[in-house]
Amino acid sequence: MVGLKPSDVPPTTAVKFLGAGTAACFADLLTFPLDTAKVRLQIQGENQATQAARRTQYRGVLGTILTMVRTEGPRSPYNGLVAGLQRQMSFASIRIGLYDSVKQFYTPKGSDHSSITTRILAGCTTGAMAVSCAQPTDVVKVRFQASIHLGAGSSRKYSGTMDAYRTIAREEGVRGLWKGTLPNITRNAIVNCAEMVTYDIIKEKLLDYHLLTDNLPCHFISAFGAGFCATVVASPVDVVKTRYMNSPLGQYRSPLDCMLKMVAHEGPTAFYKGFTPSFLRLGAWNVAMFVTYEQLKRALMNVQMLRESPF
Repeated sequence: MVGLKPSDVPPTTAVKFLGAGTAACFADLLTFPLDTAKVRLQIQGENQATQAARRTQYRGVLGTILTMVRTEGPRSPYNGLVAGLQRQMSFASIRIGLYDSVKQFYTPKGSDHSSITTRILAGCTTGAMAVSCAQPTDVVKVRFQASIHLGAGSSRKYSGTMDAYRTIAREEGVRGLWKGTLPNITRNAIVNCAEMVTYDIIKEKLLDYHLLTDNLPCHFISAFGAGFCATVVASPVDVVKTRYMNSPLGQYRSPLDCMLKMVAHEGPTAFYKGFTPSFLRLGAWNVAMFVTYEQLKRALMNVQMLRESPF
């Protein structure tokens, strides 16, 4: 057995909720530079009007990160990390921590197994719920990741994370903090289905056919497969979401307008800009998150059982 032994008592909803948020924050700490590189590659070519955009060109994942470090300093790949962690604690706790509970709610009484349709419905539900709560944190995160600061003379639009929330609300209205909610709900419903359902099914089949036991190798393989599926199906929506949320007021009338302008100006391949960092990020993120999540659930249940057991 690799890792902690599964608990005899199924984890509670509270344990899943806390464990998912904590595991997602840990995964974000490890993979945040890849996410920032993905955002920079996705918006490249969108607006060449600014001097910073004309002077800075990115090539590939590693090249993007190295260019950022060279031109903006070693901390630049972690721009927006605070908002990113705030996002994960609210976002992942709901979409991952509540997935099993919602899946059980949709499963007909007396049924031993949940159908694929039930799992997809549960993934869509928790994904949409999570976006509705965490959208402002995602908007602020993307704004920080997309902003280019070349040297000490370059002005910063936001002095900090809380200032970003206040500035966006003041300049664009409270609705500005929920900018891009529709494409984000679409994107995260797709991502959540791809991640949770794929992870659920791969793990279930590996255990049912006795290919692996419920331990780290099983969690690793299931998480890697989930990350790949999520990247393939969600990349087009992710690019539209990133560009729309980062755009200045009035640049696009709607997410659909953003999508149509992308196709007209850059062609359909624009939908898969940043695919490699997206896959590297989602693959690594899923492995780190799900492996940590499974171990945290077991550790938290062990602690809870120890506290409840008589001395």
